[in-house]
Amino acid sequence: MTHQTVTRCLERAAELGVIEALDDRPRAGRDPVITAEAKTWLVALACRKAKELGYPHELWTTRLLAAHARRHGPPAGHPSLAKLAQGTVCKILAEQDVKPHKVRYYLEKRDPEFEPKMAEILCVYRQVAMLRAHASNRGSQSPESSDAGSLAIISYDEKPGIQAIGTTAPDRPPLPGISPTVMRDHEYKRHGTLTLMAGIDLLTGNVHAVVKERHRSREFIEFLKLLDTAYPADTAIEVILDNHSAHVSKETTAWLVAQPIGRFTFTFTPKHGSWLNLIEGFFSKLARSVLRHIRVSSKHELKERLMAFINDINHEPILHTWRYKIGDAA
Repeated sequence: MTHQTVTRCLERAAELGVIEALDDRPRAGRDPVITAEAKTWLVALACRKAKELGYPHELWTTRLLAAHARRHGPPAGHPSLAKLAQGTVCKILAEQDVKPHKVRYYLEKRDPEFEPKMAEILCVYRQVAMLRAHASNRGSQSPESSDAGSLAIISYDEKPGIQAIGTTAPDRPPLPGISPTVMRDHEYKRHGTLTLMAGIDLLTGNVHAVVKERHRSREFIEFLKLLDTAYPADTAIEVILDNHSAHVSKETTAWLVAQPIGRFTFTFTPKHGSWLNLIEGFFSKLARSVLRHIRVSSKHELKERLMAFINDINHEPILHTWRYKIGDAA
């Protein structure tokens, strides 16, 4: 850096201030060809869907947007767009931070009672925390040996569509200096899909699970029967679950009516609120570990490996804890 450059920088900082001196001063040059009105027209066009203007595209591409502006801009009173380039379109949209070629998803709240239902779920999680603390203060080994033994709280959900995919050629293991990763043939076989129906006992960490071909009312009732046999007859079983049709069907309701009063109680998550169900984290762990790149020879093998994972979890149960907004549940 020369002496003159240092002097010029210091003079600009003294005149304009340190922050403003970092930007370049306006320089002499040709006046902008594209008018401000034309830029506004182009940005407004980008905020509409391409299909509304007769294109088969769902979203704009900058190339398509430039071509449309060149064709329809001059008739609309913007002759400066007659030679609009694709790169110029990108610059104009960047100035307004408009990205019509991208999609960012959101979740619409379609349940008018979302907040009360969420509060009900959080109160259940707070109850779990209080029962655990009570058991810990009494020095018991597990919540089952305290007053919580007469209550079981289960976080339940299904994971449908687990694919049983098989290989067409044996996998090749990693070889130092030759292949650092497992080598797998691109072709595969589809053997069908299975559904994992699982529930976590939030007080003990034990996982109750069955693997079925489908997840209708009869399969859901089979899972409820599994819970019924897993706990003493005087234990109240509270289940946190979503609004699947099998959970509120006539067949399920008839079976629940036949059970002793207070044996089963359901707490439903709000619509589009399955993230409030704690077992979703368990399914995420399953997908990121056991099911990641899994290959099996049949659906029977897939079922055995899923149940083996559940058995491993139950050898050393993990207590799942919910913390989000738990302090708001009074």
